[in-house]
Amino acid sequence: MKKIRKILVACDKFKGSLSAPEACSAIARGLARRWPEALIESCPIADGGDGFAAALAGPLRGRWIEAPCHDALGRAIRASYLAVDSPAGLLAVIEMAAASGLWRIADDARDVLLANTFGTGELMRHAVEHTRATRLILGIGGSATNDGGAGMAAALGVRFLDSDGLPLAPSPGTWSGRLARIDVSKRMVLPPVTVACDVVSPLLGAAGTTRVFGPQKGADESSIPVLEAALEALVNVAGGEAAATRPGSGAAGGLGFGLLHFAAATLLPGFDLLAGLTGLAQRVAESDWVVTGEGSLDAQTLAGKGPLGVARLARLHGKPVWAFCGRADSAARDSLAFDRVFELSSSGLPITTLISDAARLLEEAAAG
Repeated sequence: MKKIRKILVACDKFKGSLSAPEACSAIARGLARRWPEALIESCPIADGGDGFAAALAGPLRGRWIEAPCHDALGRAIRASYLAVDSPAGLLAVIEMAAASGLWRIADDARDVLLANTFGTGELMRHAVEHTRATRLILGIGGSATNDGGAGMAAALGVRFLDSDGLPLAPSPGTWSGRLARIDVSKRMVLPPVTVACDVVSPLLGAAGTTRVFGPQKGADESSIPVLEAALEALVNVAGGEAAATRPGSGAAGGLGFGLLHFAAATLLPGFDLLAGLTGLAQRVAESDWVVTGEGSLDAQTLAGKGPLGVARLARLHGKPVWAFCGRADSAARDSLAFDRVFELSSSGLPITTLISDAARLLEEAAAG
């Protein structure tokens, strides 16, 4: 076997157990025991969902900025985003879930008719006005909202008005049947906005955000028609028909649409965006061995998630690639994407142990 001098560990999170940086660290410790002379580098990966900013913090040497904002139900909170110095100016990396995420709302408190993305807009405003960001990157996923990004837009100065010119709260249950005009005259000026988005759903219709993702946020048979009608009104009044049909406009309860229409954003696949920011292709090319993985390697992975992206880069540069996971399905095990797949579940340990001891088990599996 060719002497291994440099190994790149580029893993996604093990959901419910380890963040992407934690998973990379555990595997790196094990590989250091297997190949003590090798130089081992970590480059955590993520899609646009939770963990996106954390995955970039180390590689980009960012610092965390805490700001006051509101959660999806309008409760005062504090949330953090990542600030990165670059030759082109300051880059702010914001996860919409930090403020507007479902994780912040207890199951019995979910109210998708009331929920909005105002807090996400507050973080965007803070990054521009207080941190002086010259570029915004948003990871959108894990939302508690179905507001088409209206809350975000309101935090940036957009006003939603009824037929009498009175302001409406940017929540779909409030403006549904009442929205008559949208005033963008006081919308703040934004720097370029890029969005990490792996959802391709449009905003409206059978494959749109309300019908596909609404139920997991608490929408039911009575609220789904109200939500859909509210989004249709938002599109019609805003003149956003073109944006509403774009792939990804339905992401994060329609925040994709709001960012496209109200913030002139560019939507990109999350892995592609992260890979570009971290120079992942070059790092793969400079390595002798590549290691990737995530909690579950399955058909979704093979449809284009991060570990597959890493494997494709490894193949492109002729590098061997291993994958570590909690569990893998037959499609992932039998695919030609990875030279070898290591499953923690093959140990036969109960799922509770696999979750609680994931770091130790990953290290042992990597050590061989």
